[in-house]
Amino acid sequence: MAAAGAPFMQAEGLARVYAMGDGAVRALDGVDATIAHGEFVAVMGPSGSGKSTFMNLLGLLDQPSAGRYRLDGEDVAGLDADARAGLRNRKLGFVFQSFNLLARASAVENVALPLVYGGVRRRDRRARAERILARLGLGERLDHAPHELSGGQQQRVAIARALVNEPGAILADEPTGALDSRTGLGIMALFQELNAQGITIVVVTHDPEVAAFASRVLLFRDGRLVEDRRQAPRDARAAVAAAGAAP
Repeated sequence: MAAAGAPFMQAEGLARVYAMGDGAVRALDGVDATIAHGEFVAVMGPSGSGKSTFMNLLGLLDQPSAGRYRLDGEDVAGLDADARAGLRNRKLGFVFQSFNLLARASAVENVALPLVYGGVRRRDRRARAERILARLGLGERLDHAPHELSGGQQQRVAIARALVNEPGAILADEPTGALDSRTGLGIMALFQELNAQGITIVVVTHDPEVAAFASRVLLFRDGRLVEDRRQAPRDARAAVAAAGAAP
């Protein structure tokens, strides 16, 4: 049960060490960070800085070597694998650079997949997946396979899949990395729209132009959080219009 008024994500002294041969690599080194409900946060840093490790810990895709992490007020340290998976499925949605869509499944089948794990009835799964795809402008592409969709459409399917369980947050790892710049602007405009509706957005990126659309930037270097700054976000919808691209 989440504590009233608790931050959505709270890391205290978070560390992750990986064994490498006879030695060890400290990918994350004592990170303290709090992300409130409804924030739009960009996690930045060069390759090997710890930013993706941080996202994996926030998303319960990995476990820390030390420190404490609370998700929506719940300390996850004592949860077994099934409980962690259930909490992840209820609270979080994920978007990746490579889309991670099932090649032989239609758009609506891809979006409905998380509902299978949630035990939702087949008919209801289809209806919910159709609604979210229509909301993201893909109502005419329900039964198209990924190879029949553009890169931007495939990423929208991936975002729809992330949203279908109505999570509190979307964690996105380099979500525009496989897209051309105009299509990427459209995806960032969509994230800003979702954030305006109250969904917490955490985007991992190495690109300052992508980070400019967030209202807060966490900068990592050598496994440590070295900067936490707030900023006036760039308007992605205006950037789309200026680029002459339809999001």
